[in-house]
This record gives sequence, structure tokens and C-alpha cells, in this order.
Amino acid sequence: MRARDYGLTIGEGEPGPRNAISDVDGVLVGHSTLIEGDDVRTGVTVIVPPETPLFAGCHRLNGNGELTGLEWVRESGLLTTPIGITNTFSVGVVRDAIAARSSDEDAWSLPVVGETFDGFLNDIRAQRVTAEHVEAAFAAASAEVGEGNVGGGTGMVCHEFKGGIGTASRTVNGHVVGVLVQANYGRRNRFRVDGVPVGELIGDRVPTPEPREEWGSIIGVAATDAPLLPHQCDRLAQRIGLGVARVGGTAAHTSGDLFFAFSTANRGLDAARGEIGLRMLSDGEITPFYAAVIDATEEAIVNALLAAETMTGRDGHTVHALDGALLQEALRRA
Repeated sequence: MRARDYGLTIGEGEPGPRNAISDVDGVLVGHSTLIEGDDVRTGVTVIVPPETPLFAGCHRLNGNGELTGLEWVRESGLLTTPIGITNTFSVGVVRDAIAARSSDEDAWSLPVVGETFDGFLNDIRAQRVTAEHVEAAFAAASAEVGEGNVGGGTGMVCHEFKGGIGTASRTVNGHVVGVLVQANYGRRNRFRVDGVPVGELIGDRVPTPEPREEWGSIIGVAATDAPLLPHQCDRLAQRIGLGVARVGGTAAHTSGDLFFAFSTANRGLDAARGEIGLRMLSDGEITPFYAAVIDATEEAIVNALLAAETMTGRDGHTVHALDGALLQEALRRA
């Protein structure tokens, strides 16, 4: 079940056919989910663009987290690899596995890999994610995007409900903007949906995790087929943070709120010499794309919460899912 299955529409504009980041043509998403025994609740998610390099940009809202490869993105304006998302202690193995995937022994890459911390439900220090799990995520890459307790989002907690992976999209002036999040942040009392303080209205009718911890961090990735240059991708990535804020995120001191955006419009950017013809959306027409990113981010977070299922993990910790019926009731009461 997703937000629209409950009759909830967020913001303006229409979603693409899948209401997912994969509505941007050629973008695929794959998950590898690890649920083993009583204490392994983790995984890997990969976002696979149609080709690389592509123009890209990034934004840091709060930096208590990791998204590798950003110095080269800032320097060159280019995404040169697929994007990985996992848990905090598995960034290295996922990064190395993506770097090793090329069949060209002289290939160079600085993979983009992000993380959020799943140590409440997962024995994160055991570092169970392997290169084989990364390959499994690539093998599973599809335009049909799983949400909730899947891939890198398997063990995540959001607004003291079960969190994880969520996605949504918007169509804008003949183009598509899609967003995917790995949501692992926020307090219950700050949770908002479409401006309504549903976290306060639901309260403890959905039990909060015990013992409580200070969750923080969200990775957000936006993709679009609109012809954006790198500085415009930076600006698109920045607006993901406004979507997080609308749901109740505060970019707390302990939070890693890191955002990325790429455009699939300009291709052939790795030409060794000569001029490359480029297309660029006028800045006079870019504001509707900002609104689309904000709305799609909010809906992606809500989709992550509604798709997730109650999970028990490390040390018997349990995190309960957001009850869609209670969410509907809270919105009606408002």
C-alpha cells in the first residue's frame, strides 16, 4: 500500500506511470535484502542510470553521514557510476564492489555510495554485506521499485515507525522528475503529512521503539530527463531537503542528510576531444521542477513508511509499521 492507495495526494502535479524514480526513462533500481537469524536486518540498494557519465549535483543539509565520490562530482559535474545505498558500516564494501564491476582493467571510477545507520535492528558491526550482495542488487535492477523493508532500507526507522526505501515522481512540462529516499530519521511528534501533524494525532497508538534512540539520516536521490547542467542539478538536490522538512525532518546534529540529483538528458559527455553539443533548461522555467522534487520527496517518505512492515531484530528490538488506517483517520480528524 502506498499513499495514493489510501486516497492521499501530496502537493501538485501528476506522477509518472509508476510514481517512481524509474519513470525517468532508463533508470533502474535493484535491492538485495539480508534478513538472517535474530540480528541481521540490512541490505543494499542500487540506482542504475541508463549510461554514464551524466551531469549531476549534490547537497549537504547536515553532514553526519557519508555519500562517497562527491568531491569529483563537485569538481567535474559528472556522475560516473551507478549509485549505491547501504548501512553505515558497509559503505566501503559496496563502493569497492561497484568500482570492481567494470570489465575494463584500466577503468577509473569514484563510486557514489550513501548510507544510513541501521544499528537498532541490525548487528551493524558484523558487517554482513558482501560484494555478492551488491551483485545481487544489480542483477535484480528493474523499473518496478520495491519499497519499505528492502535493500539498504531493510533495518531503518523513520519518525519512530518502521522506515526504509520509498519513491515517487512528478511530470513537469513534458519531463519527469523522480525521487528515491532511504529514510531513517525523525521523531514521532514532528511527523507531518500534507501539513497535518499526524504524528501527534496517532501518538502511541502505534507503539514507539524501546529503548528510544536518536535516529537521524536520510539519503535522497533525484533523477530527471530534463536537460539540466551540473549547477542546476545542485539546485535540484538542495530542494530534496525542503521535502524532508515538510514531513518533519530537522537535520539534527546526529543526522546525515545528503542529497544527489542527476539528469539523463545530455549524453556522450565522455568524448575525448572536440566540442560536445549540450542542451539546457532555461532557469526561467526551472521553478516547477523544484516544486516537483519537494512534492515527490514528501510522497516518497510517506510511501516508505506505508510500505514498511513491523520488524523485530537485534536484541529483540521491535519497530512497528505506520498503520495506514490510522493515518487516514488522523487526516480526517484534521
